[in-house]
Amino acid sequence: MSDQITPTYGSRYMTEPVPRNKIPENGMDPKAAYHLIHDELSTQGNPTMNLSSFVTTVMDEECDRLISENIGVNYIDTEVYRANLEIQNRCVAMLNDLYHAPDPDKCWGIETIGSSEALMLSLLTHKRVWREKREAEGKPFDKPNIVMGNDVHLAWNKGSIYFDIEQKLIPLKPDRYTITPEEVLELVDENTIMVVGVLGTSYTFEYDPIEEINDALVKLKNDKGLDIPLHVDGASGAFIAPFLNPELKWDFQLEQVRSINISGHKYGLVYPGIGWALWRDEADVPASLVTETNVLGFPERSFSLNFSRGGAMILAQYYNLIRLGRTGYTEIQNAMRENARYLAKGVEALGRFDLINDGTFTPCCCCKLKDESKWNGADLVAALAQHGWIIPAFTLPPDADSVTAMRMTIKETFSRDMADKLINDIRMAIEKLDATHTKPHHEVQDRGHHH
Repeated sequence: MSDQITPTYGSRYMTEPVPRNKIPENGMDPKAAYHLIHDELSTQGNPTMNLSSFVTTVMDEECDRLISENIGVNYIDTEVYRANLEIQNRCVAMLNDLYHAPDPDKCWGIETIGSSEALMLSLLTHKRVWREKREAEGKPFDKPNIVMGNDVHLAWNKGSIYFDIEQKLIPLKPDRYTITPEEVLELVDENTIMVVGVLGTSYTFEYDPIEEINDALVKLKNDKGLDIPLHVDGASGAFIAPFLNPELKWDFQLEQVRSINISGHKYGLVYPGIGWALWRDEADVPASLVTETNVLGFPERSFSLNFSRGGAMILAQYYNLIRLGRTGYTEIQNAMRENARYLAKGVEALGRFDLINDGTFTPCCCCKLKDESKWNGADLVAALAQHGWIIPAFTLPPDADSVTAMRMTIKETFSRDMADKLINDIRMAIEKLDATHTKPHHEVQDRGHHH
């Protein structure tokens, strides 16, 4: 029977090895190509049950259609796609307003490929500002450093290595998983290009005391004339705090906060990968970092690590901002946090865990086992994986590496019923492990980064 009349699952493509190492000589029916890939993907983890990731997995059908209609738009071609540029500028303006930029006419920002590019661009601007200032004063500029906790996202470590910046890392403590102003002041000096405060760490989803760090840096500036900018890594928390805890001061309300990075594809509720880099003042982006090209047939000024980039996710972010508004974001973020709190209470009630994050500020349940002599966190998450749950177990960074944490990040698709199911699955896994283990069988990961 010919492939034209044979159903896809009865065709020869289903009985031949899928092309792996070489482009095949001949093509195949589009339905067969689709099903070969689609069905292979069905063997991997279920995004709805992936509590290790912060990344958005669902959007409105209307937004899906908007993305599909614009999937071929190359944002960088701004002369052609003027509306895309205008919408990007609207998003930047809305975000700067959300984060209390003091002067709407002076603040600046740009869309990025996730928060990783955003924080690296911020890193570059602070290094260049510091260098040009030192150069003008006739001072050495060959030893820049950055002060941050050793729990920062891996992208900060990458950026520091790539851009030749010394990392002055503040270790965590076994009973404290954020940095303090006192620790910051011990490490900063005239070569410090910036201090990083994290609004929602990758390990425990807690907030660094950013207002207190800012106040310490302001005092340092007033007392010793050392003006060190503060950057806020808001990848996870910048779309949560303004809606759920507007009383918190962490953004451009604070004097030393000069830049912020945000992940639109986390709690901005957009698919991967969209991020935002914002600066308090456009003067914080040195002209020496902005390049110009006419390769597209018109003058194009650019400040980015990437050149070509899809424009569809910019539209998706704008869609959410106008579709949800402040009320919609507040309702969604609150529902996620309430489910995280419910989960945390259920986990604590099992009597086998100490809570690290109980959902007080963020939609997260993070905990550690009270006793790991017979089985550990890695054994538990392996048992839960048999039920489809994807939960990370990891040791915290030095000097808190004696602590093994399990982090459950709650997203839109995690309902109250799913929380009940997870609590019950944890209970059954504990009973099974108690009956079968006399010592741990699995090793715990030594890094908690979810990338």
